[in-house]
Amino acid sequence: MNPCSNQKFRPGNHVPPKDTDRWAIILAGGDGTRLRSLTRSISGDERPKQFCPILGGRTLLDQTRSRVTTLVAPARTMFVLTEKHQPFYEPLLSGVSPNLLLVQPENKGTAPAIVYALTRLAKHSPRAMVALFPSDHYLADDQTFMAHVKTAFAATTVRPETITLLGITPESPEVEYGWIEPYSSLLGSLPRAITRVRRFWEKPSPPLANELMTRGCLWNSFVMVGRVDAFLSMSRRALPEICQMFAGIASAFETAGESKELRELYSKIPSINFSQDVLAIRPEDLAVMKVDQVGWSDLGEPSRVLTTLARLGAQAEWAMTTA
Repeated sequence: MNPCSNQKFRPGNHVPPKDTDRWAIILAGGDGTRLRSLTRSISGDERPKQFCPILGGRTLLDQTRSRVTTLVAPARTMFVLTEKHQPFYEPLLSGVSPNLLLVQPENKGTAPAIVYALTRLAKHSPRAMVALFPSDHYLADDQTFMAHVKTAFAATTVRPETITLLGITPESPEVEYGWIEPYSSLLGSLPRAITRVRRFWEKPSPPLANELMTRGCLWNSFVMVGRVDAFLSMSRRALPEICQMFAGIASAFETAGESKELRELYSKIPSINFSQDVLAIRPEDLAVMKVDQVGWSDLGEPSRVLTTLARLGAQAEWAMTTA
């Protein structure tokens, strides 16, 4: 039996506000290769981690959807997917409008996925506010985390040109995460304070990670909030050719020709990482909000999954069979 096909989406506990300019983009196109040995043990197939019930009895994608519905209506939530994963995402997203499913012909990294979604959304609402969420992360406290996202939406109305990142207070000198170095600020220690970004550090060495932690740097959760036009403006400065390519096929979006245009475009572009190739070189466009004690993990390594289970005092059935 397919262990994921009977997972049911359950919306969050709160009704999202009636804000027609508030959107969400859920990034669900990754291949999850680093966790493949574990997800294969859980599901018996090659599905990426976002389509597996790793923690909490529901798939990580379902948990992300539930989290997002507390602030953004399902009718304004888009999903970026990859064609070869259709057998895995189709049962989970069967009730979602096809216009909200953005299916890439192949996974070329986070930058094309994000630029595709933003360009598509800009066709309808270029000044809309949008929050971007990875679909393969775990949170122990959804309510507190989404309260921070709500504050970031409010900040966007005040500073529409700035993208706000959610930075996690580190629990260890993690070398596999990206780190955000904020500018020092008298307000930086206050709850939900937002400060400017000085620079990014991608996967630092152990000595540097220790130093970054001492200096008050934050883990990059890769959850971002801002206006669509601000995201695209930042992306065009960093990746002008890629952005121009997606803008060039915008007339085909939501038509029968979209799939063909996408396939041709993706055949011409390399794999591009949004953190390294956009955020890291455009810190002047960014701000960061410090997030404490929400139990965040990107579950990128089997050891990190087992550590999270131990912290929760939980024992998953698959963990007992693979121990």
